[in-house]
Amino acid sequence: MSLLPYLEADRVEAGCDEAGSGCLAGAVFAAAVILPPDFYNCKLNDSKQLNEKLRYALRFIIEREATAWAVGMVEPEEIDRINIQRASFLAMHRAIGQLNIRPEHLLIDGNCFTPYPEICHTTVVKGDGIYAAIAAASVLAKTYRDDYMQQLHKEYPVYCWAKNKGYPTPAHREAIRRNGVTPYHRISFRLLPTEQLLQCRNKARRAKTPFG
Repeated sequence: MSLLPYLEADRVEAGCDEAGSGCLAGAVFAAAVILPPDFYNCKLNDSKQLNEKLRYALRFIIEREATAWAVGMVEPEEIDRINIQRASFLAMHRAIGQLNIRPEHLLIDGNCFTPYPEICHTTVVKGDGIYAAIAAASVLAKTYRDDYMQQLHKEYPVYCWAKNKGYPTPAHREAIRRNGVTPYHRISFRLLPTEQLLQCRNKARRAKTPFG
């Protein structure tokens, strides 16, 4: 099924999506994209349905052909302070605020959103597989976040972020158990099962080094 070009043809629409909300480490990213009404690419889809090579190829096309696009992010410390849902919406707000064209309507992936000042919005569950602008935003958010995690991996290679991108894989959790946390981990998240977390903290106390 082809993605829909817009919800309201008579208004300038921006599609918005986030990436990284379920990760244990790293910032949450979001993108906002305004596409031309006649934009079409048969390969564009929800970024989770695309392989890495195709995502980056589509990013180049989106950035070249979009009427406007922008990416926003919220760092782990802020996520811990305001919670991940608010941080995801804030990242979207930051992306929207950077657009060089002010949209008249926002298409938001998901079922809720904190309203952006003076711009109406529509939430769409699984919208990245329905509307082209949301799918484009999902591609940008995902690829820019992946680039960011590749850089963090160079600083902390033991956590294999180049591969897991900060998601809670067994290998990532095991690295936390063995090595503790970094400044990029989200302390408000359940980084380890409770029993393992207590063991790590007890081990750190015995060694007189802080865990977390």
